[in-house]
Amino acid sequence: MKFTRKANAQWKGSGKEGKGTVTTASNVLNKTPYSFHSRFENGTGTNPEELVGAAHAGCFAMQLSFLLNESGFTATTLDVSATVTFEDGSIVLIVLNLEGRVPDIREEQFIQIATKAKEICPISKLLNTTIELKTNLS
Repeated sequence: MKFTRKANAQWKGSGKEGKGTVTTASNVLNKTPYSFHSRFENGTGTNPEELVGAAHAGCFAMQLSFLLNESGFTATTLDVSATVTFEDGSIVLIVLNLEGRVPDIREEQFIQIATKAKEICPISKLLNTTIELKTNLS
């Protein structure tokens, strides 16, 4: 399977005082604001790191769901958060925190399948950083 997706960013002004917007082809993000303040402080708007985190969490959850299905399981719920750590100009760590409800699976199986999902998730493969996985099966 091959497909392409597109997103746009527009920036106006200097790095610190300027402002920008990001838009996705689906319009889920439509001129969503971002700025120095939303990235490095607590200003209003999004930032690249939280967008990477959202993409990674979503990709991982879907990949895990496919792998669980291949093993004969269907998740009731997979809640994934991705905590992205930015330090000295680089993303140095992403922690995927997984809370899963999967009927009839043993915890060992769940961890094994989740670990494989982390390794083969397309966003994981894209990123050049340390990726940690924490799991909780309930």
